[in-house]
Amino acid sequence: MIAYTIRVEGRVQGVGFRYHTAQEARRLELSGTVQNLSDGSVKIWVQGEDLPMRQFLKWCHSGPDTAYVSLLDYQQMTPAVHTTFEIIR
Repeated sequence: MIAYTIRVEGRVQGVGFRYHTAQEARRLELSGTVQNLSDGSVKIWVQGEDLPMRQFLKWCHSGPDTAYVSLLDYQQMTPAVHTTFEIIR
């Protein structure tokens, strides 16, 4: 089990980025959270197995068709107790 905190910048708010992120994470059986930040970026905390995590990180580089990702910054974290993937409002 590995975990990452991810910060995504670009056109990522108001384009369904959180919804699609949650959908992709659930499809890959990952757990964690996604939320908009006040600076216009999106923060993702995600954990899961190695292969699905690599697929998720690859997806995050572009996000949904409605988004434009200009910067993706992530760092590995200590896994926590999460069993679902939730959108924080």
